[in-house]
Amino acid sequence: MHRSKRSTLGTWAYFTLAFLLGVYFTVAAVQGGYGVSRRAEIEREAATLNRELAALQAEVNRMDNLTRRLSDTYLDLDLLDQQARSVLGMIRSDELVIR
Repeated sequence: MHRSKRSTLGTWAYFTLAFLLGVYFTVAAVQGGYGVSRRAEIEREAATLNRELAALQAEVNRMDNLTRRLSDTYLDLDLLDQQARSVLGMIRSDELVIR
């Protein structure tokens, strides 16, 4: 009788330990550093960074276009006029300035 009580206690200890290990690994798989929650967070960050990249690429393309339009091989006179007005504060002789 004493022997069966001891084996029952060992069985309970074994299954309790197995259950606790299962709970630990389940929580680690969801909440851990490499878990499902972290993966979702990384995917959100990647989407945000991709949007920022697209905005920056559009700005680079715009600046490339402006640079090409003011280069030695191609000169856009309207853009040159606009830049002279903006940067140097110049006006044409036929314009009126209202202050």
